[in-house]
Amino acid sequence: MESESGDRSYPIWLLFDPRHPVRHDIWTPILDELQDKVYRQIRRRVDTSKMLIRNAVNNSLIVPNTLNWWGEEVVTEIELFREIALEHKPKILISFGAFAFEFVRRVYKTKPKKGPKYWGTAILGDEFRKSIENFNINTTNRIPLLRRVITSGNYIEAHNYFCRNEGENYFNYVGLKIAEKIIENKDKLEIWIE
Repeated sequence: MESESGDRSYPIWLLFDPRHPVRHDIWTPILDELQDKVYRQIRRRVDTSKMLIRNAVNNSLIVPNTLNWWGEEVVTEIELFREIALEHKPKILISFGAFAFEFVRRVYKTKPKKGPKYWGTAILGDEFRKSIENFNINTTNRIPLLRRVITSGNYIEAHNYFCRNEGENYFNYVGLKIAEKIIENKDKLEIWIE
């Protein structure tokens, strides 16, 4: 995957961990649910061709691990992304996985800093719910999603931990929650297929 594609001025951004090409495994089923809900409610479709799709860092080898814990190269990437985000002010910034979410937290100087291993499925689910409950179209809404659901040996448990409801489908749950916020703000978002 290229480091970045799409339009920086578009209000919806997707941020990935470059080690995990999850765009189609995770985002596509969520987007299907989102588009279905939006279309059924307001007879519109989100123009996905302009969405900014970006890797958090340009080189997967600099993603923090026990040897290079948030090294200088990652700090440089955080500063670069901060400049881009502050200039373009996306309305919805969706991150995929622990590293991408902590990267976004550091871009926006959210304290306390956490290591990517802190962000387990249940905790990311809690953060997702907070981001939906506190959604404000006048700011950048940072929405964390999982980077792995299907490939996990604990498929059902991952759904339950993230969604907090026994038997809830992650893709349906997440897609509907994001769609609700888009529908609520339909007149404030220029994201529609013309």
